[in-house]
Formats: sequence, C-alpha cells, structure tokens
Amino acid sequence: MPETAKTARIVQTQYFSFESLALENGKKFGPVILAYETHGELNKDKSNAILILHALSGDAHAAGVHEGKNNPGWWDSMIGSGKAFDTDRYFVICSNVLGGCKGSTGPSSVNPKTEKPYALDFPLISIGDIVNCQKRLIDFLGIEKLLTVVGGSMGGMQVLSWLVKYPKEIRSAIPIATAIKHSPQQIAFNEVGRQAIMADPHWNSGNYYGSSLPAKGLAVARMIGHITYMSDVSMTEKFGRQKKNNGQNVKFSADFEVEGYLRYRGDNFVKRFDANSYLYITKAIDNFDASGGRSLQEVLEGIKAKVLVIAFKSDWLYPAYQSKEIVKACKLSGIEATYCEIDSTYGHDAFLLEVEEETHLISHFLKKVFYEYEVTGEYEI
Repeated sequence: MPETAKTARIVQTQYFSFESLALENGKKFGPVILAYETHGELNKDKSNAILILHALSGDAHAAGVHEGKNNPGWWDSMIGSGKAFDTDRYFVICSNVLGGCKGSTGPSSVNPKTEKPYALDFPLISIGDIVNCQKRLIDFLGIEKLLTVVGGSMGGMQVLSWLVKYPKEIRSAIPIATAIKHSPQQIAFNEVGRQAIMADPHWNSGNYYGSSLPAKGLAVARMIGHITYMSDVSMTEKFGRQKKNNGQNVKFSADFEVEGYLRYRGDNFVKRFDANSYLYITKAIDNFDASGGRSLQEVLEGIKAKVLVIAFKSDWLYPAYQSKEIVKACKLSGIEATYCEIDSTYGHDAFLLEVEEETHLISHFLKKVFYEYEVTGEYEI
C-alpha cells in the first residue's frame, strides 16, 4: 500500500561523527558531525542504497515526519512506499551538509577549543568537502557502491562532484536543475544576498550568537533568492497584481500580495536557518566547478556510471542550457546520458513541485539501473 494511503512514517535523525577532515584547501578540520536520516531497508548485498543531496536551504529531513510533529520532509512527495524513490525497494539516505545548521557541523556549532560557536572561525568549505563528508558516512554504513546519487540545484552540484570524485562508488547519477559551474549572474544573486546579511548591524562580523540575530539581512537574502526560484508565469498565476488591505495603501507597506508573500517567506526562513551558514554555503556554491578548470569531457573520460539529467523550461536561475552542457560533456566522454526537459511553469522550484513528471522519469531510470545489476550481478566501473 502506498505511503500516501497510510499514516506518515516516523523517522529519527541520526548522527555520525569523525575526528578530522582534510579540506580541499589543504587545511584540516574537525571534529565533524553529520546529521542524517534513512528510509527503507538496506538489502543483503547493500546494492539498493540511494543518496539524496539537498539544496541550499534543505537538510537531512527529506521525508516522513518526526515523532510528535507534523513536519513532512522537503521531498516527501518523492520518497516513500510506491513513490519515485520507492522505500519498498530502495534504502534512501539524506544527510545535512557540512556547514549547515540542522545537526551537522557548521559555523553555529560549538568549537571544542573555545567552547563558543565557531562563527567566522569556521573554515571556508567547498562542495567537494561536503561530498567527502558524505563519502565518510557511506563508508560508515558499509556501502561500497551507491545505486544512485540524486539532487537538485546545489544538490545537483554535489551529484556532479560525486561523479567526478567517486565514479567507482556509484552506479548512476541524477543531477537536476543544476550547472557545471555558476555563471556571473548566478554569483551576483548570491553576492547580493551575502551583502544583505553582512550589512545588518546585528551580524556583528558573524558574532551574533547569544544576542540579536541579523534577522532583517537574512530575510532580505531569502527574499532575493525566492524571486529567482519562481518564474514570471508562476508569479503572475499565483499573485497577479492583487493588492492587500482592500486596496488601502499605507506608505511602503506590503500593498501587493507578492510583497506580503516575500516578507512572509523571509521572516519564516530566519526562524530555521543560520545567517553564517547561508554565507558559507553560498560561497561554496559560487566556487564550485565540476571540471576543476579543465574540460568536463576530459574529466569524465572512462566513467561508466549512467546519468539522467533533468531540467525545466521556465527555470531562469539554472536555465536548461546549463543542463545541456552537462549532457554534452557526458556524451562526448562516452557516458550513457539521458536528458529530459520538463515543460513546467514553476521556474527553479519545479524540481520540488513537478512530482508526477519526475516520478515517471526517475522511477523508470532507477529500475533500469537496478535491473541491470540484478541480472548481471555487477557491471564494471
């Protein structure tokens, strides 16, 4: 029976820790804690494991609910019994990224050397560092090879990093609405968000823990980001030029519905996210380059993993041409790659909302990859 027809599954956050991590910048950092959650059961030969990789504001809670709470995970529509990532068939893992603020070590975590939050003493991190932490977790779980790694937006960058760094440890990869590297415009949007945070007087050079939070700055950063997540069409359909307050204007109030919506989104984000984490993670995203400054085609040569790339026509934050660049590099390097562009009006948010289309594409792709393994026992990578 599909999970939607039953009571939502209770999940519990777990924690994995290790003493030291060699960062890509050559420095060492530790100790490190990763918060993670799992769904389904790992089979006997540990061949059915899927790693879900979250976007900027996501966390380990991808599906199910926590005990005593009504808080379905951010991709609950895709993970569960009978869903795209069918937990009757697959073992699904999702961890909060290094640098995050939902259980994994980040700038808000206590530095054991000072017994105070790291704040800006936290080191600059990369997408590669995030992936190296995930690899430690997968090793800890005793999984030699993942069936797939999948994620959208920043999660898609992690997928590409896995494909480049650990090609022998994955059978397939599903990057969604993402890019090999950020364009100047994408960097610019993130920089405006960072500047909004740092311009807030309560930011206090990152040392705001235990006092007033840089709430206004973080809220504005989220408002800027949320504009890029939607499309012109989706905003028009959702809000139009509808006004609030029965059309009674008050100076510089949220007269339009879209203004009120953005303020609501910004204010809620402050309640669940750390401003310094926003700075560190967006910087890691901007610095990411899957090709390492080389040709991605050259980097991917010899990799046998199958790839499914998904993009959305109305996504102007990560436009489809960037996904096509990934597919082109895969095909030129000899990787078996499939490209699907979904005709959606939701913009970048489509990777969270186009459940039916994504379920169809992903479930068939995974069945093909898993079936090949089950029939052959293994294919060489």
